[in-house]
Amino acid sequence: MRYLLLLLSIFSTSLFAKHYTNCTFQNLHHSDICKKVVKRGVSYDYANKFLLSYFKTQKFDEVSWKYLKPKYVQYHKHKERKANNVLVSRVPNIVKNINKHQKAYDYAEKKYAVNKEIIAAILLKETNLGKIKPTHDAFIVFNTIVTRLPKPETSREKWLLKMGKTNMATIIEYCYKNKLAPEKCNLPSSYAGAIGIPQFMPNSFIYAESYKNKVPDLTDMDDAIVSVAKFLHKKAGFDTLIDWKKMDNVPQIEQEWYQYEFDNENTSFAYEKNSKTGKPYNYFCSDKPELDYLKEYMKKILRYNNSSNYAIGVLRLAHDASLLLAK
Repeated sequence: MRYLLLLLSIFSTSLFAKHYTNCTFQNLHHSDICKKVVKRGVSYDYANKFLLSYFKTQKFDEVSWKYLKPKYVQYHKHKERKANNVLVSRVPNIVKNINKHQKAYDYAEKKYAVNKEIIAAILLKETNLGKIKPTHDAFIVFNTIVTRLPKPETSREKWLLKMGKTNMATIIEYCYKNKLAPEKCNLPSSYAGAIGIPQFMPNSFIYAESYKNKVPDLTDMDDAIVSVAKFLHKKAGFDTLIDWKKMDNVPQIEQEWYQYEFDNENTSFAYEKNSKTGKPYNYFCSDKPELDYLKEYMKKILRYNNSSNYAIGVLRLAHDASLLLAK
């Protein structure tokens, strides 16, 4: 066994002593990723070492792969609804968090015009305000997807493959810029590859912002607060604070939505049709002009997570927190 380990060590050393000048891999998806990051300034050597690393591309996350399969999508939808009901009892924790990190929340709200209650509600839903710790590695999650889909057939498989390759490339760029060796560049994530307290996908790192430092740390609460606000402002067009007086019946609307979703298939709270396929949804807000104000903010939150249950849950938690803060 010791002899085998020695041979592996010698092989590894000789492998990484090479100087790479191209992006040739047996896995053609890895070749695509390598070419993409090299175009963005990553060296051939670094890109090849990363994609040839046993610890990055030869280890797979079977738990993640299981939960990303289509049969679990409906399960997650129902789980989201249950989570919303449970989290209502934790609204006082939102208020405590806002009070504890008041300066960061005030800074984010003023700079990006996103309600502090919305920011805190998202952080509660994502990681229970940082209490839920990640157990996966983001790069391994995405590499598992890319390796398991050599020739995608369905539209979902094609989307998963594209998403996996793009996020792998982003992580390689991030690690290269931060001068981290491939084996040292570990980004703890959810089973879906989401990172930090706000659960950003690597492609969303451009929205990460530090409250006080030059380099943002998504495991830091203050940085997470500012980063969520920047994301919603820059990507979702959230530029006007919610007037909660115009949205005072959120709890009732939330329950009406759940019943509507239960009674119908292919539903959407805020959209009439699928933007990609053009196919119509069973549209909850149809012929309900009284929901126009709420609907616009639903659309903004849906840019953070495209689940209607997620978005209405965020609004409900934020609404209740605003009442508690006003006392």
